[in-house]
Amino acid sequence: MTTRTPSTFPRIACQGLTRRLRSGASELTVLDRVDLLVPAGQRLAVLGPSGSGKSTLLGLLAGLDRPSAGSVQIDGQALEALSEDELALLRRRKVGFVFQSFQLLANLTALENVWMPLELAGLSSARSRARELLDAVGLSERGHHYAAQLSGGEQQRVALARAFGHRPSILFADEPTGNLDSRTGERVLDLLLELHERHGTTLVLVTHDPAVAARADRRVHLDAGRVVRDELTAGPGGGA
Repeated sequence: MTTRTPSTFPRIACQGLTRRLRSGASELTVLDRVDLLVPAGQRLAVLGPSGSGKSTLLGLLAGLDRPSAGSVQIDGQALEALSEDELALLRRRKVGFVFQSFQLLANLTALENVWMPLELAGLSSARSRARELLDAVGLSERGHHYAAQLSGGEQQRVALARAFGHRPSILFADEPTGNLDSRTGERVLDLLLELHERHGTTLVLVTHDPAVAARADRRVHLDAGRVVRDELTAGPGGGA
């Protein structure tokens, strides 16, 4: 039997992915037997009403949580077979995150929020890389400001710079424009997609906003923890 190299696998694959939580004496199924293949470079939007399992799916695909049943693979590597240390290493090498709440460290400047994770990862050119990224998101003049001194849109742009710092092959974004007004959110989304194109990153984006989802190559709709619709559209990464 021929062994395939990791590059021949879908970038992300899950099969029968299920997450159950205890709720008093009963058990709540948050995610129910989800199958999903995400090829490299695709821009995937995950939609659904509140409580449909969107963020739970994102956390499982990223290895931030463990499934109750089923399997998740990144580049052919089964996450359930990895220890917590091995998962952390995989995320550091391959995965970036953008969250609705920005999650910047308040006691660090914008530059330090981008630079410090790269320094901790052992990148010798961490500071110059951080400056380069802040310039890419239009904040080269704001690097010395602390998070509280930045607007919400500026904070999310710093978060984008941080997410792309180690050139991740996969970016998970959970409602990245959810805390922003529509005009600022559109600018941040434009920037996110520009960085996605520039770096060739596979993007999995959770959103409740149809206008945000319309910018994706593919839209997966969840309801009650199940995939109820999977739409593949034309565009970069949208082909088979």
